[in-house]
Amino acid sequence: MKFAESPVLAPPLPLWRARVVVVLIAGALAVLAGRAFYLQGLEYGFLQAKGESRYSRVLEVPANRGRILDRNGEALAVSTPVKSIWAIPEDVVASRRDLKRLADTLEMSEDDVRKRLDGQGRDFVFIKRQISPEIAARVAALGIAGVHQSEEFRRYYPGGEVVAQAVGFTDVDGHGQEGIELAFEQHLAGRAGTRRVIKDRRGQIVEDLEGSHPAQHGRDLVLALDSRIQSLAFSRLREAVRRHRAKGGGIVVLDARTGEVLALANLPTYNPNNRAQLSGGSLRNRAVVDIFEPGSTLKPLTIAAAIDVGRVTPRTRIQTAPGTLTIGPATIRDAHKSEQLTVTQVIQKSSNVGAAKIALMLRPQVLWDLFEQVGFGREPDLGFPGEASGKVRPYKTWKPIEQATMSYGHGISVSLMQLVRAYTVFADDGKLLPLSLLKLDSPPRGVPVLAPETAREVLAMLETATHPGGTGPRAQIMGYRVAGKTGTAHKQENGGYAADKYFSSFVGLAPASRPRLIIAALIDEPSDGEYYGGTVAAPVFAEVMAGALRILGVPPDAPMKPIELPGPDDEVRESV
Repeated sequence: MKFAESPVLAPPLPLWRARVVVVLIAGALAVLAGRAFYLQGLEYGFLQAKGESRYSRVLEVPANRGRILDRNGEALAVSTPVKSIWAIPEDVVASRRDLKRLADTLEMSEDDVRKRLDGQGRDFVFIKRQISPEIAARVAALGIAGVHQSEEFRRYYPGGEVVAQAVGFTDVDGHGQEGIELAFEQHLAGRAGTRRVIKDRRGQIVEDLEGSHPAQHGRDLVLALDSRIQSLAFSRLREAVRRHRAKGGGIVVLDARTGEVLALANLPTYNPNNRAQLSGGSLRNRAVVDIFEPGSTLKPLTIAAAIDVGRVTPRTRIQTAPGTLTIGPATIRDAHKSEQLTVTQVIQKSSNVGAAKIALMLRPQVLWDLFEQVGFGREPDLGFPGEASGKVRPYKTWKPIEQATMSYGHGISVSLMQLVRAYTVFADDGKLLPLSLLKLDSPPRGVPVLAPETAREVLAMLETATHPGGTGPRAQIMGYRVAGKTGTAHKQENGGYAADKYFSSFVGLAPASRPRLIIAALIDEPSDGEYYGGTVAAPVFAEVMAGALRILGVPPDAPMKPIELPGPDDEVRESV
């Protein structure tokens, strides 16, 4: 029998089929080799990252935000270390009992914890941020796989509501949102670092790797604020707002020699350490961002402009009878009728008619130039977020009635900060000082605005306004000479003026012989029957000024004798 005919020796499959199988196997091996080359050669970085993601983590090392200090080194804002609880949802191994214990420990609902761990495609979630180290230790004791902790910093404000609008606050990530915190974000904020580590399957760090970058902590900021004066100003302002059932108020205490802001308080306010019930109105630093018509507190500037160009002197007599002045369809009125007043008495008695007549002696540009030079119509350059520029219309558009009413603070809008700054020209021989929220190493140079003789004459006039016979005797302080001006103005409302809503204000300097402090106080909508600046705002000024001068150790410049206040029938009210 032939070999090919033997059934035992005959090949079980055709030769071509074997060759096909060999080719297919070779092709498969080639594909696998190509795939391996592609993944390990061309996609090495991707695979490496996937591999490292199983055991390697890059953790953020938080930076400590710089402290905010007052001028004496007392802390106004500090960062305290806290813990945050986070998780990788796919790594969490927890029973229902574990989740309930976790929720109870964190004072959260169980449903809220479950929603956060649901993941929804995320590989990182915060369960709760900024908890105390004590609570974090209790969470760690639960031993839930996949639930981790990290260090963070939480901002704390020792001054609370007293300095809330001035200092501001940060968000949960430590970024400034309001006030000084926002204005000086670049100075205060540090730069977070990184830390590369190896973790085991339970998320525990077992080794630190190279490539870590240390955090760069923020720098401290020293403010011009004096916490003692700030606390005094806030408490007296709050007392006045309550006593007169007012809508709000503001007060600014300025160093007359340097322009440093020693106190800046507002009402209503809020607690920056607990902002659960925070409202938009409480956030506003009204003394900086709100504008109002300053009323009679602007008369000293009008008269200063007239004296400076030689149109009047302190002894020039102004005919104010019959107590009214009609310009077109409008009539300007005085609260107290006089036949005639000297320029000094126009300030002392706060005569609208007298101020209007003096203003009308001037070219509009003269008055506008002084307003512009003292900073009205532009931001005071404090660097504070949202600071107002106020409103001063171009002098070329002024009508006679507008020029007349602007002389006593109507038809022009300023912020309380702008107003208190304008009064620095009377404290420093006619020089306007720049303002500073930060503590200064040396006094800045003022910009000449008025002749020194003019500034001294107006300062002397302002002193008469606080004596008996003036509108501000309640601003007197035992042992100190005080110069200042009352202001009362109707509030603007719906395109006009509200008949029974007022801004009551007082701006003053002391000691008048050599001014050390300038204080501006504003009460918004007093509604307890009294609304004149001399009876509502002047006492706030006196209390704060007296306390601040004692705190600073300023020596008296007047006899230490009791203050004599006029009776209700003798008190002089400023014209509104």
